[in-house]
Amino acid sequence: MVSTYVSYLAVARNLNASLSSVASQATVARDSAYYKENIDKVTTVDEFMSDYKLYSYAMKAYGLEDMTYAKAFMKKVLESDLSDSSSFANSLSDGRYAEFAAAFKFSGETKTAQSDAQRDSLLDAYEESFDTEAENIEDETDYFEENISSITSVDDLLSSSRLKNYVLTAFGLSTEYTSTSFLKSVLTSDLDDSESFVNQLDDDVYVSLAKAFNFSEDGSVDGEVMSEDQLSLVTSAYAVASSTIASTETGEAYDTYFAAQIGNITSVDQLMSDDKLVSYLRTAYGLSDTETDNFISAALKSADTADAIGLSDLHDAFNFDEDGALADGDTAQTSEQTAATTAAFDENYQVLIANTDTEDAVDNYTTRIASVTSIDDFLVSNGDDDDDDNDDLPELWEMALRAFGIDSGEVSKSEVRKILESDPSDPKSYVNSLKDDRFEAFRNAFNFDSEGDVTVPLQAMSESVVDDYAAYYKQNKIRYLEGDELTEATDAADEEITYFRDQMATITSASEFLADDRLVAFALEAKGLDPEDVTSEDLEKMFSSDLDDEDSYVNKLEDNRFAELVGSFNFDQDGNISADPSGAVQQRGDVLETVDAYVRLTLEDDQGDSNTGVRLALYFERKAPEISSAYDILGDSALFEFFTTSFNLSSYVSNMDVDKQAEMIENFINIKDLADPDKVDDLIKRFTAMYDMANGTGTTSTALSILTGSATISADTLLAMAQLKSG
Repeated sequence: MVSTYVSYLAVARNLNASLSSVASQATVARDSAYYKENIDKVTTVDEFMSDYKLYSYAMKAYGLEDMTYAKAFMKKVLESDLSDSSSFANSLSDGRYAEFAAAFKFSGETKTAQSDAQRDSLLDAYEESFDTEAENIEDETDYFEENISSITSVDDLLSSSRLKNYVLTAFGLSTEYTSTSFLKSVLTSDLDDSESFVNQLDDDVYVSLAKAFNFSEDGSVDGEVMSEDQLSLVTSAYAVASSTIASTETGEAYDTYFAAQIGNITSVDQLMSDDKLVSYLRTAYGLSDTETDNFISAALKSADTADAIGLSDLHDAFNFDEDGALADGDTAQTSEQTAATTAAFDENYQVLIANTDTEDAVDNYTTRIASVTSIDDFLVSNGDDDDDDNDDLPELWEMALRAFGIDSGEVSKSEVRKILESDPSDPKSYVNSLKDDRFEAFRNAFNFDSEGDVTVPLQAMSESVVDDYAAYYKQNKIRYLEGDELTEATDAADEEITYFRDQMATITSASEFLADDRLVAFALEAKGLDPEDVTSEDLEKMFSSDLDDEDSYVNKLEDNRFAELVGSFNFDQDGNISADPSGAVQQRGDVLETVDAYVRLTLEDDQGDSNTGVRLALYFERKAPEISSAYDILGDSALFEFFTTSFNLSSYVSNMDVDKQAEMIENFINIKDLADPDKVDDLIKRFTAMYDMANGTGTTSTALSILTGSATISADTLLAMAQLKSG
């Protein structure tokens, strides 16, 4: 009779061939195909357990076939919160139950308007936008000041899009729709001729624009293109028009602009046509946005009206009559009135500067976005929510748009809704029809479905899988350690876990992932693989493999863990993030692990039909690297049987105190040795020899030789001889 050890070797030495043979068996292949095709259709525990083929397949895969009947018990296992150490699955001494629960995500991924990474990235961009804005204003102003003196004709100015756009922005004119020929007519008009082109427009903005330059009617420069005062007016106007946040620099620009323009004002209508001057007055006299321009105009004209609406200070700061005009010889303001208005502006503007710290806006955004469950929630104004302290802060959608360089005036709220409801993967969707990278980035920063409800963030690796990898990584790093070594290893592992979590939330392609050696090493080590044994070229071929093709590169590798690794990511074959690979309750990687485990268990069961010792030996070989303490052996009946058989111990030792049993195991086995394949093989030799002696399944002499180490014939020779006999 062939010894148990030789029978074990016949399988173990050709494990991949053995597994392939089992996987190709008609029943196994059919059941595995059914599992793969149907597990992603399941959404609840009840659905899963009511499909006996799925449920029983998974139970066998995780070594729980004997408990298939106990549905109420297993439902509690599957519904356990594994993050809670006291949950039902975690409270069971047999770790297979927690392992089984971890393979399924019946609670589902967390639906959220934004993941932490999406939110933090948006808010970082929001805060950076203010520095970028200031830098851009400075850069554009420097360019204008450095180049305007070289302009010798109106055509020179208008042929430079950068200079032209600077001027248009300064005067609040469209850089997209204002025609060059129109501008030329404005800039070359004779301001002293009431019939000239610009004067016929009857628009003070264009008159101010023409006054800012010294072009003759033929387009040439009359003297210098701009005086210092003209240049100061335009640059201050540009700073005011381009600034979206109060700052010392913007306040100074406002003062410069007001001082330059107020002397040219001859009527209330002219003043009201300049939105920069109106904004200046609003700040100086504490006017809110609810007080319309009509209030300001009326107060400037009538003392009684001003008194009635509480704007007497504003009225008294100007010299307009009730028709909104100036008496002969009067100016809009005396120097004293201008000084008083400027002082009032500066005092109030300092308050605005103090209130422009983005911290409050960021805090409000963080608080509110956490409770957003739909686009409707996202578009609720601060003034309409339950918090009375945030009414003056920027709106959520305004902050989000700004983060991606989009002015809130570019799109309406209804357009924002259409963008957020768009499918970014559909080339014909609304957001993609805009053909603007800014709007695409804005859309991808949120997780709303086509109905406007929040959904699960689409990431390179789902959060639940990240949790699994973090747990596996930490287990592998701290196994067997104690004392200071354990503390140091735990701290180091936690640091790597934090890095992995943070970075995986930002990864958008397989190439990005593979370019980060730290992430790659983490993922490999979580799967129990040595990063030193895998080349970058091999990994690239793995991640470009088609997991559905049995002949693809990764599926042809001897170690199935590589396919499981690739399946853990939500990448398509081109390496881009895709929703398609994601399952409902099991990710592709978990499905592959389940199928691989099922085939392995089937192999062990098949061997057990003819020799239980071979099954136990194969099981021990598989589980040994995962054993971290004597209690792992005590909690697994098969491992405990392996142990008691190996050392010829009575089954009655199980009646001893648990701690005493653990101490006994540690006296016989150095748990750290189970990480060494050679030491594991030595234990298997001992087990098979003792098993044969106890059960008479092999020759006594062979068993004793293996046990005592006195055999002169190698295991390879014994295996070859056995194969010859069986042939």
